[in-house]
Formats: sequence, structure tokens, C-alpha cells
Amino acid sequence: MFKIVKREEMAEGTIILNELEAPRIAQKAQPGQFVILKATENGERIPLTMAETDPQKGTITVIYMVVGKSTALFKELRVGDGYQDVIGPLGRATHVEKVGRVVCVGGGTGVAVLHPITRAMKAAGNHVICIIGARSKDLLILEDRMAAASHDLRVCTDDGSYGRKGFVTEELKDILDSQKVDQVVAIGPVPMMKFVSKITADYNVPTLVSLNPIMVDGTGMCGGCRVSVGGETKFACVDGPEFDGHRVDYDELMLRLNAYCEEERECFEDYCTIRDAQ
Repeated sequence: MFKIVKREEMAEGTIILNELEAPRIAQKAQPGQFVILKATENGERIPLTMAETDPQKGTITVIYMVVGKSTALFKELRVGDGYQDVIGPLGRATHVEKVGRVVCVGGGTGVAVLHPITRAMKAAGNHVICIIGARSKDLLILEDRMAAASHDLRVCTDDGSYGRKGFVTEELKDILDSQKVDQVVAIGPVPMMKFVSKITADYNVPTLVSLNPIMVDGTGMCGGCRVSVGGETKFACVDGPEFDGHRVDYDELMLRLNAYCEEERECFEDYCTIRDAQ
């Protein structure tokens, strides 16, 4: 068992932070890599990119949004409880080097994935501007940590309840118009990454995106994470999860992500009905 040593609810209880004991993974993990978690013997395997690792304590931190049956089961776990299985680190680590000025753009729970990458970019000697966004102030996560990991933090909310009113893409465009940017890293909902990539292509700025939302098995065996990158079929879990944002076929990616929405909704509703009846 991989015991939970810290648990925190964020964004009105819809986003959960778990810090758990995994000393061997904590020693090896690098920014951008992920783990696969399973709550019970018969549970579903869920790949999550690590938000933080602490080799000294022997812990890793994952942050997830409750969107279906399996993440609802994860939410039931408390401090002292444990995950049945945690496998990792998996995937290719983020390529980090000193390039100059880097803009890191995060949306929703993608901010958690962006955190270790932002910190690594700063440690490599880059000037890091970070833009994080959410629908409202209540749904914003990790603001303090992202401020510490960057030189300049910009916050956007769709409804204007905090920071700039509007999308992260609007703030990004203003930065690109006003100063030279050498690289952009974007992690969040697929539509956000699509439009970030579309904007940066116009400015000829290299852009890295993370396609972890499409991953299932995490080892390349199921083929569920197939994506088209530059006209070639790639597997997000073994070839990524990070790719050149200008080469990803986002329309195909979104179609694949929506393929089982109805089945996922029915499964979650059935679980909630049984849980609430107990």
C-alpha cells in the first residue's frame, strides 16, 4: 500500500491533492513524468502527472479533479489510507534547458502538472513568466506555489472574479506582442492548448504541450492514447506525454477524448446512486 500522508481539498472540493509515500518513485521522478494509481484490487488504472516530488521525505504529490467513478473513489481515501498500486515514474521527462524567456501557461488541473516544469525552467536559468487560469477564483489552484516557481505570475479568470478577466490566451498574446519569448509551455484543457499553439505559431515561438488527458494504460499496450503528431501516429504515454504543440492534430484528439463520454457519465451516475443509497 502507498499511504497518503497529506490530503487537501481545493476548488470547492472538486480538486484533491494527495501526498503519498512512494520513496523509490520520488528518487527517480523528473518533471513531466507520471504515475499510474489504482485505489483497490479491482479498481481502474488512472495515469496522473506528478505535481511535486520530495526525495528526502520519500513522497510524491498528485492532484486530480473528481470527474468520474474512479476519481470519486480516490476522493474517499483519507490520510492514513493507501492506494493499492502506484507505478512509475513513466513517460519521457520534460526537456529543460536555458533558452532565455519562457512563458508557462496552465489551466485548471493542468496547473498542477505545470508546477514542477515551471520550477525546473527557472532553476535552469530562464526568465519564467507564468500564466494560470480558471473559470473563477474559487477554482484557481496553487497560486502561491506558481508565484514562487516563476519570476512573474499572471492570473486570469473567465468571470473576472480574480486577476484579469478573460482567457489565458489573451494574456499570452499581450506578452508576445510586448517582448521576445523563446519558448512556451502549455498544459491544461485540450481546447486551451490548441489555441495557445495556434497563437504561438503566428509568432514562430516553439511550444510544448502535454497530452496526458488521453492516456489510459500508461505503457503503450492498449493503444488508447494514439495521437497524430506531424502526420505520424504517436502514443502519448510512451512517446510523450509532451509534444510539439504546432504538430498535434487537436481536432482528432478531441474526438477521441469524447468517444466514451456517455458511458463514463452513466458509470459515474450509477456509482453515485449506489453510494448515496448506502
